Amino acid sequence: MVNFVGAGPGGEDLITLRGAKLLGEADCIIYAGSLVNPALLKMAKEGCEIYDSAKMTLEEVIDVIKRVEMQGRMTVRLHTGDPCLYGAIREQMDLLDELEISYEYTPGVSSFCGAAAAINAEYTLPDITQTVIITRMEGRTPVPEKEKMHLLAQSGATMVIFLSSSLLEEVQEELLMGAYTEDTPAAIVYKATWPEEKSYRCTVGTLAQTAKENGVTKTALIMVGDFLGDEYKRSLLYHPEFTTEYREASK
Repeated sequence: MVNFVGAGPGGEDLITLRGAKLLGEADCIIYAGSLVNPALLKMAKEGCEIYDSAKMTLEEVIDVIKRVEMQGRMTVRLHTGDPCLYGAIREQMDLLDELEISYEYTPGVSSFCGAAAAINAEYTLPDITQTVIITRMEGRTPVPEKEKMHLLAQSGATMVIFLSSSLLEEVQEELLMGAYTEDTPAAIVYKATWPEEKSYRCTVGTLAQTAKENGVTKTALIMVGDFLGDEYKRSLLYHPEFTTEYREASK
């Protein structure tokens, strides 16, 4: 059996209970060493084989899994955050299907949730935005033509930008081609929930400058939108004049 496990956003106590249990039971752990907090490996049992996939190709990862599987042992494939976001797990699962190796997927807390917690933010505010766009800037890895950042930016919705800390000048340019302005609130969160977490509030117009001044070049999330401002309407869900399935409105 292979278990894909979301490691959570960074803090070693933010892995799920199921994920922690599987780490403790694994005979082999293949972890994304460039992003996963190595402190999580303390949960591994004695004798567990540990591999850093940052130094491996997809084929090398699968070769290790095949060997461990032939020995009748269990592998945990440990990905940062939740593997469904930029985890490259589909290609692994497809190969395991071809090899008739069974697997399960244990979700984790995504770093975009950890980043919101770092600055005490709520992405969806009444009368401000009810939509969150999760995306990345085009770099060496292309994005589909219809998902270019300047096109997504036309909505003016909350945007969380992964894998783009080294491309903030380009990010700024793309955002300003959409509905955002130089003064639109923004934030940079470096290593959300890790012990070395740092966060910086700024504006779209000062994103690149803020990152440069604080030495942020990687492992950070960019957050953009008016949800970072001070104005919003009260939620109807808890309003005394709003009737719900569980509560009558007061008169």
